[in-house]
Amino acid sequence: MRLSFQGKKISGILTVVPKNEINFEDEIDNYNFTKKQCMKLKLVMGYDKKRIAPYGVCSSDLCEYGMNYLFDNNLLKREEIDALIMVTQSPDYFMPATSNILHGKLGLKEDIICFDISQGCCGFLIGLIQAFMLLDQPEIKKVALLNADVISPKVSKRDRNSAPLLGDGASITIVEKSDNNEKIYADIKFDGKNAMCLNIPAGGFRMPSTPETAMEKEDEAGNFRALDHLVMKGDDVFNFVLNKVPNQIEELLKSLNLTKNDIDYFICHQPNKFMLQKLADKLGVSYDKLPNNIVENFGNASGVTIPTNICYNLKNTDKKLKLLLSGFGVGLTWASMVLDLEPLKFIDIIEF
Repeated sequence: MRLSFQGKKISGILTVVPKNEINFEDEIDNYNFTKKQCMKLKLVMGYDKKRIAPYGVCSSDLCEYGMNYLFDNNLLKREEIDALIMVTQSPDYFMPATSNILHGKLGLKEDIICFDISQGCCGFLIGLIQAFMLLDQPEIKKVALLNADVISPKVSKRDRNSAPLLGDGASITIVEKSDNNEKIYADIKFDGKNAMCLNIPAGGFRMPSTPETAMEKEDEAGNFRALDHLVMKGDDVFNFVLNKVPNQIEELLKSLNLTKNDIDYFICHQPNKFMLQKLADKLGVSYDKLPNNIVENFGNASGVTIPTNICYNLKNTDKKLKLLLSGFGVGLTWASMVLDLEPLKFIDIIEF
């Protein structure tokens, strides 16, 4: 589905990462692999360090910390926020919504819209689309878009497919009305038939968690996981990304009469270094224009990787940039967006 917006902009991005840093080599004894095989995996996939939230820390805690940082440093005022969107697949509770919890903890006004969106790898773009739609309302002038996932408790420590790459984190993106007439263009697609390529089988109402669902079993590749843990069909996800995402990007650019040279940076979701290099190769763009260094420094925190990518790689840029954002994964969902990013009021990474 093709979408377009006008008179909106991103005015600030803050990423919040846990202080707790875990090195890949400290966990290789967990995997049913030799050390030599593990080190080859590290080199190819770009594994190194990841940030993991302490036990008991939830997505809302990271967001609350980041929002208070903005308030305390006079980068944002409570009364300015007309809508709060929380994008997460790791909510504090089944009910109430995490956005309502944050509304209360942050002391926000009653005359506000708050809601949660359950989305993963594509969540930042879906959140932006929702924020732009809200800003079409005359009474809404500024939206706080929160992305957060603390997914590490749902990953088996003996699963070398997922454990080395998944980290925790949060981002706060302020989206507001703008006087400029530049348009923002997006394309988003869904394939629910293959939704279970990335899933956590147990823990919801379809299959409640029990002592049996917590029992780890070995799969055919030598990974150990339980039904309570994340399952990722790596080959299927890899093929999905390389078959669907480049075509979407190419078609979006063609429809706008843009070439890849017109884009300053391709800011993509960060599943791992290998997949992103293959994506860059298929698109025919340099690795410098399509950064792939978030997993090796922070881990893959689902939709949070796109704002983290911007904060980490574009922090020192003081000019307007034309970006192509691309998110892909859980759902299966894939989306691309072309927008101009002007110098931001804030762009930073802080530790929780």
